[in-house]
Amino acid sequence: GMSQYSRNERNANSGIVVGIDPERDYPGGPLAGIELQERLEAHAYVMGGSNYQAPAQLVGDFVAGRASTALGSVEPSYKPGVTLGDLAPSLPDFAIEAIREALPAFDRQIKGYNLHDAVLTGIETRTSSPLRITRGEDFQSLNLRGLFPAGEGAGYAGGILSAGVDGIRIAEAVARDMLAL
Repeated sequence: GMSQYSRNERNANSGIVVGIDPERDYPGGPLAGIELQERLEAHAYVMGGSNYQAPAQLVGDFVAGRASTALGSVEPSYKPGVTLGDLAPSLPDFAIEAIREALPAFDRQIKGYNLHDAVLTGIETRTSSPLRITRGEDFQSLNLRGLFPAGEGAGYAGGILSAGVDGIRIAEAVARDMLAL
């Protein structure tokens, strides 16, 4: 995702997750989620200038629905850089509306989250895989014995903490399976 270069920089690095419904938001079968990701990511690449810069917008401009043309007091830390503009075309309307509604609510919990000059940078299209490799009660793949699908790539986690917890559960399942031999 867009944050891979900037995890230890001068600014906070956080994400805003918007829930999606496969039937409503990307109908069409099991690979439709991957097709949606590819479409959104390709469009973000173009919006960023087709040079690996990320599209970006000041929070105040985003909430007001106007394109950003100049940075304020917050200097983006994303490398290789950002291209200012309007993020609204980068995501479906329902996602943009949800983020616009969430920012002031987040600010009530974390003062400064809705800072006018804060920079929204993105997009990131993944918290977990849009496909899930199904597994049974013993945590093994339903299709291939001895395969223990785990973590974000297998569709069982949405971040580093939940992936770690899932990894522990898988390690315990593998140990149980080995003892049963």
